[in-house]
Amino acid sequence: MNQVNTFATEAQSLRDRHYSQLYEKIELLVFANKVQRETAESSVNSSVPLCLCGLPSVFMVLVLVLLLAGCAATGPKNLVEVQPRHTISEFNDQRFAEVADPWEGFNRSMYRFNYYFDKYLFLPAVNGYEFVTPVFVQKRVSGVFNNLGEVQNLTNSLFQFKGGESVVTLGRFVTNSTVGLGGMFDPATSFGMARHDQDFGKTLGYWGAGSGPYLVLPVFGPSSLRDTGGLAVDSSIRFGIYTALEPFGTGDASLAIAAGITTLDGIDARHQQDFRYYESGYPFEYYMVRFFNHQKREIESGKSLPDE
Repeated sequence: MNQVNTFATEAQSLRDRHYSQLYEKIELLVFANKVQRETAESSVNSSVPLCLCGLPSVFMVLVLVLLLAGCAATGPKNLVEVQPRHTISEFNDQRFAEVADPWEGFNRSMYRFNYYFDKYLFLPAVNGYEFVTPVFVQKRVSGVFNNLGEVQNLTNSLFQFKGGESVVTLGRFVTNSTVGLGGMFDPATSFGMARHDQDFGKTLGYWGAGSGPYLVLPVFGPSSLRDTGGLAVDSSIRFGIYTALEPFGTGDASLAIAAGITTLDGIDARHQQDFRYYESGYPFEYYMVRFFNHQKREIESGKSLPDE
């Protein structure tokens, strides 16, 4: 009952922030959770198997982490998602079941892989970084990489013919690169220039491309066929810019320096992301993440949600 009240409170908060389209979906998810709990209670003498596939690989990764990272903390232990006794097809007349997922078996495997990768490799590296790096320095590092991300924002604003947004983004990049010392500080926001996050997946959606089937990418996580293509384009643009600038020259140490900065970029990106696999406490987490990721991307692409 407490969980139902919690979801109801969150739904009201979303409604107050003009996302009322999502409100009924949360209620449906609560209903699905109730069905799951009632079914589990009716079969209390039967054990629910946990998904433990790929366990030997986990131990290999764990050994590697111990060699590389020592005694890095991994946070509280969490159970892998309980296999549902009901399938989403039983609710296929509801909006939260409409996300196309023809590769669900593969996607679930990738979801579990990302959980283990996060727990035994990525998060220990992030935790180690946060342990040895002062918060002040962490914010400066995040600022530099976020400022470099303005190049991606600017490119996609131009692709969408958003002139006003492009001017603001260019102003942010120039201001933070100079006055903000390469992005370590963010005076542009104080000057009234708001950040506009863009990517090529949003650009494709802006010009009418559908999201395509749901796809869980290794390491990167929940995505779609459209957004995967967008990620490839954005990565190519960023790589092309770095190559054109040749910031590390052509010396013997240039490759090692570039690899180190790329690694730090990835660690910082995970450091800024609060999401943790299997910490929702929700038995239908895979479906929940799939639905909200799809809805979020549709809204960000400028598409209105269909009426109920």
